[in-house]
Amino acid sequence: MVCDASEITPGERRIVNVDGRSIGVFNVEGRFYALHNGCPHKGGALAEGPICGTTLPTDSRDFAYGRDGHIVRCAWHGWEFDITNGQALADRAFHARTYPITVEDGVVIIET
Repeated sequence: MVCDASEITPGERRIVNVDGRSIGVFNVEGRFYALHNGCPHKGGALAEGPICGTTLPTDSRDFAYGRDGHIVRCAWHGWEFDITNGQALADRAFHARTYPITVEDGVVIIET
């Protein structure tokens, strides 16, 4: 058990310690995701960075911003990762460790 699901509202996160591992638990639009709180780039506090969106590709010179609330930006160097799958946006070779997470009877549970 990590916490009650009601304790992490959409767009928020909680950093927990599970079996000696620091893990960020995120609520993205009502669904829960768990990422290791260590950036695969240089080991920074990934889950402690801002929850945000990112720029999107366009066919013009217009600036487009999207995926708000689906991205976490590493607190150390600003690398962006998709909260839902751990994939780095800038370099597809990097992937943050994810953990299976479930909600049972209103309680968030991480499988390590």
